[in-house]
Amino acid sequence: MSLSLATEHVPSWYAASATPGQVRPALEGEVECDVCVVGAGFTGLSSALHLAEQGVRVVVLEAARVGFGASGRNGGQIVNGYSRDMDMIEARYGEQTARALGDMAFEGNRIIRERVATYGIDCDLRDGNLFAACNAKQLQELREQKMLWERYGHERLELLEGDAYRREVITDRYTGGLVDHAGGHLHPLNLVLGEAVAIESLGGTIFEQSPLERLEHGEPARLHTPRGVVKARRVVMAGNAYLKGVLPEIEGRAMPCGTQIIATEPLGEALAAELIPGGMAVEDCNYLLDYFRLTADHRLIYGGGVNYGGQDPDDIEAVIRPRMEKTFPRLASVKVEHAWSGNFLLTLNRLPQFGVFNGNIYYAQGYSGHGVTCSHLAGRLIAEVMSGRDERFDAFAGLPHLPFPGGRLLRVPLSAIGAWYYQARDRLGV
Repeated sequence: MSLSLATEHVPSWYAASATPGQVRPALEGEVECDVCVVGAGFTGLSSALHLAEQGVRVVVLEAARVGFGASGRNGGQIVNGYSRDMDMIEARYGEQTARALGDMAFEGNRIIRERVATYGIDCDLRDGNLFAACNAKQLQELREQKMLWERYGHERLELLEGDAYRREVITDRYTGGLVDHAGGHLHPLNLVLGEAVAIESLGGTIFEQSPLERLEHGEPARLHTPRGVVKARRVVMAGNAYLKGVLPEIEGRAMPCGTQIIATEPLGEALAAELIPGGMAVEDCNYLLDYFRLTADHRLIYGGGVNYGGQDPDDIEAVIRPRMEKTFPRLASVKVEHAWSGNFLLTLNRLPQFGVFNGNIYYAQGYSGHGVTCSHLAGRLIAEVMSGRDERFDAFAGLPHLPFPGGRLLRVPLSAIGAWYYQARDRLGV
């Protein structure tokens, strides 16, 4: 029997170029474990891998395929920090919280690199990010960002004033940039597939095509799928934007948002080098930002914008191609071979949500656009709190989170109005 398209990987360049992997069976019957993880994306697999390394019996339930959601569809950029700057965190939540979060702000990046090295994951990992300023105001903010990050111990930064940014990207759009030499980019689907294999090598079990239909609280908890049940002492809810209806207590405090990405035909090594000579990943500093990078076969991956509520546009190329051509006019005649979208989870304060329900249901979600790195940190912190080390997990769990204004009905239009305001400020440079 063929699988539904809704439970297969979307037809992205990542899916087309992924390392061939196994198709895992659906759960049938009843199994028992120490920890059941719901969701085989970065949060879930990072949690499962950290736990499996400690000898914990882990079962992972995935509604579709490993890496089906944002973990297998994103821009592939390893961006340090959070979606809020450390000075805002300090001003709003205090120096102690800011110091705790600041000490962990660059750890997710290190965890990714450790995983790639330890388990030999082939995911085209490359170094370097450029944050590009579109106006003088944004360039000044990058100067301040550099000083702020250096206060928290991040030293591998280089400010490119004026046209110096053209060393890294050949376009007329920018007024300067900040290079993070410790950042980078990779093939995210290959990373998540490699992490799944690593978990299984340590005795963990992953079931695909096994959506969670009902969570029965208790100790052990019972997790019901269409054809089976998992009994687990502890549970990790790691569905992020694709977790619906199972734990309503956390759904109202975040909102799914869609982002769109295209991949060109291969440009050839010479043209690719004329666009991004050093091969860095690039993102601009606008509120609704553009982000792009080159692939191993010299394609340009270009993404941008946010669609509040997570609905896909009818024509992704029509949305993103004009943004790409504004940055690189010489690509006007280049063919786009892949176009896809995916949802990430946005929180009102743009900081991730960690917590525990009923003493044994753990969750981490809402990375607000910084999920590649922060999800890997989340997995480590979940493993720590389960082993009795709760200080670092609690630094996030103690952050207050409010629901979006307007509730489920009005949160999308109200967020869109707010985004329009900030877009207008970006255009005016104020």
